[in-house]
Amino acid sequence: MWAKMLDKFHDECGVVAIYGHPEASKMAYLGLYALQHRGQESAGICTAHNGQIFTHKSMGHVADIFTSPVLKSLPGEAAIGHTRYSTAGDTVLLNAQPFSVVCNKGKIAVAHNGNITNAGELRTELGRRGSIFQASSDTEVILHLMAHSSERTMTGALRDALLQLEGAFSLVFLAENRVIVARDPHGFRPLAVGEMEVSGHRNCYVFASETCAFDLIGAVYLHEVEPGEMVSVGPEGLTRERWAPEQPRAQCVFEHVYFARPDSIVFGRAVAESREQLGRLLAREWPADADLVVPVPDSGVAAAIGYASESGLPYRQALIRNHYIGRTFIEPSQAIRDFGVKLKLNPVRHLLQGKRVVLVDDSIVRGTTSRKIVRMVRQAGAREVHLRISCPPTISPCFYGVDTPNRGELIASNHTPEEIRRFVEADSLGYLSLASLRRAVADERHEYCYACYTGDYPTELVNIEELIGAREKR
Repeated sequence: MWAKMLDKFHDECGVVAIYGHPEASKMAYLGLYALQHRGQESAGICTAHNGQIFTHKSMGHVADIFTSPVLKSLPGEAAIGHTRYSTAGDTVLLNAQPFSVVCNKGKIAVAHNGNITNAGELRTELGRRGSIFQASSDTEVILHLMAHSSERTMTGALRDALLQLEGAFSLVFLAENRVIVARDPHGFRPLAVGEMEVSGHRNCYVFASETCAFDLIGAVYLHEVEPGEMVSVGPEGLTRERWAPEQPRAQCVFEHVYFARPDSIVFGRAVAESREQLGRLLAREWPADADLVVPVPDSGVAAAIGYASESGLPYRQALIRNHYIGRTFIEPSQAIRDFGVKLKLNPVRHLLQGKRVVLVDDSIVRGTTSRKIVRMVRQAGAREVHLRISCPPTISPCFYGVDTPNRGELIASNHTPEEIRRFVEADSLGYLSLASLRRAVADERHEYCYACYTGDYPTELVNIEELIGAREKR
């Protein structure tokens, strides 16, 4: 997969849910289309109609999967959808979401963004009790927990299941006559609530990982689903309840650094505002005697704009991204150095020739891609390359839904900034400080998770050895 060639963090998943729209499947499709950046591996939609749940899911991109005939085969006024990049489970169609079952609680479908850290333990225990699993994804565990619950109602069984989960989860459920959504008590992964008017119908409620999905379908952003909250929408309207005691918030700061689209509101804050502020603070901490500021597209663009504005240096898009790459079966010869990066990025030579360049990117993971990009800029004629990173050094893997490499593969976990500078072949290297990252996202209340930069995990990872082992096998 192209994402794995590029030495970047991989987007985890995107979820949407619709209730009360006569063309719910089309609204879910459009929502997933807007969330395609969160996962390009597989996608699926479930709808509810006349007591039945209809499902279609496949490997690939949203636009290729959901053709007009497919959408017509998904009737109903309620739908949930999912676009996936695997952080747990194999890359196969069996693990594509949503999952749906028929059990003693009725017909249920679920889609999940995050990572359940005790899924292995729960799976083993459920297996002892007779559960048969069809997939290796942690999401399927939730449905089995609901089926085993002694609670009689759907919401009661869900509450019972949620109380057994550890880790990060933003969940969307579809039942025969309602949509239910829930977030973990720490609020690791985002989930927003929106509303749209439907002609001849009462207002339609929508839920999505990011508000850019609302913009495409004409919905109005209302608020976030609160951490530890369950929201149910059915014939009686919308109801909200807290299913778990309040816990310290641990919202994933990397949503604002990299994951989310810049036109989204995530955790109640505009992503574009955060990223520009990242760049401004980076310019204050790490100024450079240079001629121009160049972003590594697309994730470095907003921070580079902030850096240029604060430093007074001109901003130039001197690296052009090819947005239409996918798999390539061309085997590059040894003579074609840095082939993968050349497929994605191409320098504008006349902008770089003889210039001292500030190159702004969102992160360095293994360091190999950063080195290739620095080399590319030099080969295009740059006299100096000063690399600036709009977050602190990434030293620890994430167990809350971000598919980061293990600690041994994270270059900042094993090398000093100076050693990294020499490895990537930059003239200088500057990382944003943790204090400035907090400031950029306005985290006065300490509501974000910074574990990938500090190694300080906000939950007790009882099975951390198992989690590390599973990550190293992938």
